[in-house]
Amino acid sequence: MIKKKGYYKRKKIIHNITKVISIILITLVIMFPIIYIIPFAWKNKSEFNSMLLEPRWLPKKAIWNNFVQIFKINVNGGYFSRAIWMTLLVAIIGTTLVVTINIFAGYGFARHEFPCKKILFGMILFSMFIPGLTIMLTSVRLCNILHLNNTIFVLFLPGAANGFNIFLFRQYYLSFPDELEEAAMIDGATRLQIFTKIYLPMSTTPIVIVAVGAFMGHWNNYLWPTLTITDNEEWLTQIMQIIKSLSGSPTTTYGYGIVIAGTFISLIIPLILYIIFQKKIVEGIALTGLK
Repeated sequence: MIKKKGYYKRKKIIHNITKVISIILITLVIMFPIIYIIPFAWKNKSEFNSMLLEPRWLPKKAIWNNFVQIFKINVNGGYFSRAIWMTLLVAIIGTTLVVTINIFAGYGFARHEFPCKKILFGMILFSMFIPGLTIMLTSVRLCNILHLNNTIFVLFLPGAANGFNIFLFRQYYLSFPDELEEAAMIDGATRLQIFTKIYLPMSTTPIVIVAVGAFMGHWNNYLWPTLTITDNEEWLTQIMQIIKSLSGSPTTTYGYGIVIAGTFISLIIPLILYIIFQKKIVEGIALTGLK
């Protein structure tokens, strides 16, 4: 019996060691491109140009000039620092709008009865299967007709209502027992009070999931602002537009070091966001399996 216990204990230890080693190896494979490129942010242009003759991973002499120069570069009238603040403003407004619209829509489809409810929800589900690129030009044309192009509103109003986000909130609210809402109505609570005092405080996880996804979508947006912002670029240029413009001809203009430095700076805010909400993000993975 003692030998059997010792066997199972050794087997468990071996299993745990194997699991840890596997996780470390998988993490290294995923992180390798980022780890490999980190030293390049401290290389100057001449060192990049000589890499074919003298390949080196680490810079000969680490320089901080790339992180300084990125804020001085002017791309179509827009500066990197201004683009960061404008992108952050658009991301915050857009995220707030996305959460507000979709949470009310999801709650309505889950807890209310109204005419053509199933048909409308079917149309929302159908929109999830339409690739965004197929309606991109139509959306740009529509925004132009509505005089939204070249304004800040075009950066966050289109796409504020999202089929998947509505579906996510609906599925989440369907998991709540009907007795909870009935008891609140017996106590005299209105629909709005039921939502704000019962459902909303219990919706932290789906709200974080939708908010983080919306924030990252606005933060990494490149194609949409490029198509809709053709004037007033000095103020409305987004951070990914500048990074993309810099990476267009880095060897002849600015150098890869400045592009990589700008990329690292742009990662700071999303990284902070993930560190703060990582627990809720992990919890939200199972939400789509709710009945």
